[in-house]
Amino acid sequence: MRFCLHLFHFCLEVKSSLTARKAGCCCAGRGIQSKGSFRNSFLNTEKHRTLLPMNQKNVLQGQHEADKIWSKEGFYAVVIFLSIFVIIVTCLMILYRLKEKLQLSLRQDKEKNQEIHLSPLTLQPAQPEAKTVNSMVQPEQAPKVLSVVVDPQGRYTPEIKATTSVCPSPFKMKPIGLQERRGSNVSLTLDMSSLGNVEPFVAVPTPREKVAMEYLQSASRILTRSQLKDIVASSHLLQSEFMEIPMNFVDPKEIDIPRHGTKNRYKTILPNPLSRVCLRPKNVTDSLSTYINANYIRGYHGKEKAFIATQGPMINTVNDFWQMVWQEDSPVIVMITKLKEKNEKCVLYWPEKRGIYGKVEVLVISVNECENYTVRNLVLKQGSHTQHVKHYWYTSWPDHKTPDSAQPLLQLMLDVEEDRLASAGRGPVVVHCSAGIGRTGCFIATSIGCRQLKEEGVVDVLSIVCQLRVDRGGMVQTGEQYEFVHHALCLYESRLSAETVQ
Repeated sequence: MRFCLHLFHFCLEVKSSLTARKAGCCCAGRGIQSKGSFRNSFLNTEKHRTLLPMNQKNVLQGQHEADKIWSKEGFYAVVIFLSIFVIIVTCLMILYRLKEKLQLSLRQDKEKNQEIHLSPLTLQPAQPEAKTVNSMVQPEQAPKVLSVVVDPQGRYTPEIKATTSVCPSPFKMKPIGLQERRGSNVSLTLDMSSLGNVEPFVAVPTPREKVAMEYLQSASRILTRSQLKDIVASSHLLQSEFMEIPMNFVDPKEIDIPRHGTKNRYKTILPNPLSRVCLRPKNVTDSLSTYINANYIRGYHGKEKAFIATQGPMINTVNDFWQMVWQEDSPVIVMITKLKEKNEKCVLYWPEKRGIYGKVEVLVISVNECENYTVRNLVLKQGSHTQHVKHYWYTSWPDHKTPDSAQPLLQLMLDVEEDRLASAGRGPVVVHCSAGIGRTGCFIATSIGCRQLKEEGVVDVLSIVCQLRVDRGGMVQTGEQYEFVHHALCLYESRLSAETVQ
C-alpha cells in the first residue's frame, strides 16, 4: 500500500510538470506569460505537495475502503473456488484408483484361470436307445479321460490335466490292492460347466466310488469259531482290515430336499438316499416333512428292514421320531447314549408319564431299572389305535471309548432279540446313539453276527460291516469299535459252546 501511495505522488508531480510546461507554451505562443502567474502556479503546486502527506488518508479513503471490501469478498470467493476444485480433483483421483484396482483384479483372475489348461473333451453323440445313461463319458469310445488325483483320505487335488489312455476303456484298471480300495468319505464330482456350453447332467459315481461299492458288496472273511478266537488276539490284523473298508458317506448334494440340514445333528452324517426312511408327508408340497435322518438296515441273510438306524432325536425332530416309530410299527427302541456326554448327545424325547408328540400320544406304563440299562414299557396311541413298545436305555457305554467288557451289551442284545422274536410280524427295531453310526453299528453288527454264529457256526464280520455301510455310511465308526464287535462275538461263541456242553 505504501508503494502505491508513492507511485500516486509521482504521478501527481509529473502531471503538475506537464501542466506547467503546457501553460508555458501557451504563453509563448501568445507572446507573454506573467511571472506572477507562473509563480502562483508553482506555489500552488508546492503547496499541494506539502499538504498531500497530511491529507493522504482523506484523499484515498474512498478508494481504500473499496479495495478493502473487494479484497474480503475476493478472498472468500477464492477460498470457496479452491475448496470445490480440491473436492472435484480428489473424487476424480479416487474413481481413477478404484478403476485401476478393478482392472488389476480382473487381470489377476484372468491369469489365474489361464494357469489351468484343459484339453477339449471328446463328447459322443447321445444314443437314442440309452435314455437312462447318466454318464457323459463313453468308456469304449472316448480316447481321452480326465485324471484326478485323490489322496487316501478322500480329498482331491485341484490339478486337472488331460491324459491319453492306452486302453480301449478309461475305466479298465490294473488289479488293485486293499489299501488302494479304500473309499472316499466325500463323493467326488467334476464341475464341467466351465468347459463349454454343454447340457447339465447329474452326478455319477466315479471309478473310485464304483470300486468302493464293489468292495462293500463283495468283501468277505468267514471265520470259524477257532479262527474267531485267534483273530481277537491279533489287534493289528483287525485294525488293518478295518482301514480297508470304505466309509461310504453321503454327499449332501445327493439329498434333494430343501433345508434338510436343519434336521441333522451332524452335517456330515447323512442318510443314504436309497435306504432312507421316508415319513408320510403332511401335505403334498412339504417335502421336508418326509425327511428324517434314518435308514433301513438289512439283517441276517439280507432280510429287508430288520433294523432302523437313526440319530439321537433333536428338539425339532422329536415329533418326527415318534411318527416314524408309529408309522413303522416298531416293537423295540434301543438307545445307546447318555443325554449329555460333554456335549448334548440326545434330547429327552419320552415323557415321565404321558406326553403328546404331534399326532402320537405316548404313555409310560412301567420302568424297570437293570444293572446296565433301563427298560420302559410304553403304549403309543393315535386315535383308537394303540401300539406297545419297549424302550431300552443303555447307559454303560463310556465316553469316547468302548466298554472294557462286552458282556453288558451282549446281554442287552439278547434281551432285544427275545422281544423281537416275541413281536414277529411287526416292524423293524429302532436303534440310535447320537450320530446313529458308531455304537448303533456295533449293536446291529453284534446282533447279526450272533445269529449267524448260532445258525451257521461261522461268522463273517467283514461282510456284515460292509453290508451295514451300504445301507448307512460310516456304520461301526472306529477300529476300536470293530475290535469290540469281535470281542462280543467271541464272548457269545463261548456261551454257545457252554450251552452245547450242557
